Amino acid sequence: MSGWKALYDTGTSGSAGGATGATSIVDTPSLSGEAREFDTTYSGSGGERYDISFGHDTVSAHFLYDTWVYFGASVSDVANLEMDVNQVMANGETVLYGFQCDGYTKTWDYTTNAGTPEIPKDQWLHSSAACNLQDWSVDTWHHVQVAYSRDDAGNVTYQSVWLDDVEQDLNVTVPSAFALGWGPTLVANVQMDGLGASGSSTVYMDNLTVYRW
Repeated sequence: MSGWKALYDTGTSGSAGGATGATSIVDTPSLSGEAREFDTTYSGSGGERYDISFGHDTVSAHFLYDTWVYFGASVSDVANLEMDVNQVMANGETVLYGFQCDGYTKTWDYTTNAGTPEIPKDQWLHSSAACNLQDWSVDTWHHVQVAYSRDDAGNVTYQSVWLDDVEQDLNVTVPSAFALGWGPTLVANVQMDGLGASGSSTVYMDNLTVYRW
């Protein structure tokens, strides 16, 4: 899909403008013949978020984020790889299905709203499932799948994550509804957080599919 946007994530380290990014379609490397390349430059461990609105669906409550990821040598400049979905529910609140491979704690992390929808406090929680980007083979396509669901109040259950067909169960439920004032939308996010004082990374994704029902 066209229409991807790049934006510095002010919730990451670094001063204003701590990361910049650009994305484009390439044929090499790819699985389908058309992979998406994400080029990020950062300072102060800043993070760059890439996102696209891909539909309107206030009804679906079950999701599977399914994608293939490819790193070259610049994986050494990536601290966290974040892969999210945002969904506006029928009540107008936005559910954040936030998920990342955390290179600092070497775990899969998920988000929660530690406040209320009206006064939100977005926090990352560490799961017991292991993930370390520095252990991922370079110049190789890796298959990542994340399954989660929600109830009508926006409580999200993170069920399982698969990396290269190896499953790790999560089975944790947290509140994750935010009163952001958004119109109906579904948004897919991909984010790369820099590792260290400065650097750059190139990451490829292919066959990104968000199943919902």
